[in-house]
Amino acid sequence: MPMFWTSMKTRLASAFSFSGDGSVFKRVLLTGFGFLIIFIIFLGFYWSSEPAPFSVQQKTSQRLALIGNDYVVGSTTTVALITVAESLLNKPGGYLSNDISPPGIYLDNIPSWEFGALVQVRDLSRTFRESFSRSQSQSTEDPDLIISEPKFHFSNDSWLFPATESEYAKAIDRLDSYLARISDPANTDAQFYARADNLADWLLAVESRLGSLSQRLSASVRQQRVNTDTSGEMAATQSTPVRSEVSVKTPWLQIDDIFYEARGATWALMHFLQAVEVDFKDVLQDKNAEASLSQIIRELEASQRSIFFPIILNGSGFGIFANHSLAMANYISRANAAIIDLRRLLSQG
Repeated sequence: MPMFWTSMKTRLASAFSFSGDGSVFKRVLLTGFGFLIIFIIFLGFYWSSEPAPFSVQQKTSQRLALIGNDYVVGSTTTVALITVAESLLNKPGGYLSNDISPPGIYLDNIPSWEFGALVQVRDLSRTFRESFSRSQSQSTEDPDLIISEPKFHFSNDSWLFPATESEYAKAIDRLDSYLARISDPANTDAQFYARADNLADWLLAVESRLGSLSQRLSASVRQQRVNTDTSGEMAATQSTPVRSEVSVKTPWLQIDDIFYEARGATWALMHFLQAVEVDFKDVLQDKNAEASLSQIIRELEASQRSIFFPIILNGSGFGIFANHSLAMANYISRANAAIIDLRRLLSQG
């Protein structure tokens, strides 16, 4: 056995020796490998940058100019949905959630960001199909939205056969077709209905998503929570009994993933609400709800402030170090509370 290890050491020393005939080749090989590692690391940093906010009105003007049509109600919300979906595919590094090669394979923050934004895209595309494009529950669904909505619900991490990017690109193409049809004065088959009831339907889904994100972010610090699952109704039951008080704590390795998922969700939602502010202007004025929506957008904009630290800090609530998750939960909770108030305003006659 000692002779075996001596032989192995001799072979390794010979392989990595820079003397002899192959010394130049080995130096070039090792130097190239070192530069490749450095390049991959720096590329990973570049790919980890979040997309910048965009102007929904400017994007709408540009897109309508390309197809030669003028603004109609629904154009801005449709373009906002298209642009957010395109940002998932066209940002630095492209779509990363299904990458199988470096640096995408070891990046997790941006894939979490992508998933947060994707969930908002899925919710809004479903509302387009079920509410925004239909005058009533018995009316027919739009043929383009029938295809685009399921395409966005395709698996977010499929690498091939088919690739996730190709399915989402098909969904975007269908939304482009829908935009061209609703903005064509000669086409009366495609419609976008800006009503208080269908806006309230979408906000109900948004409210549920933000409530979940707020709870998950707050669990970055261990908490004792009272179980309120069946509160408010004496006859309410649930399938599996649970304790009246539960302890919740996000696993350490998931804290930054949840944080970036929330960043992606609020980034997408911020743009969608800015578009709603344009398309549902008359409805909001009628309900005296413009200020409420503006406050929600302001809270979401605050959640996109720059992070001046290379990692997501997870200090205790009143400790020495910051807790980025709790700060994000604060903005989301305030936006969610304002959405509840906005839905109440929209439901009033």
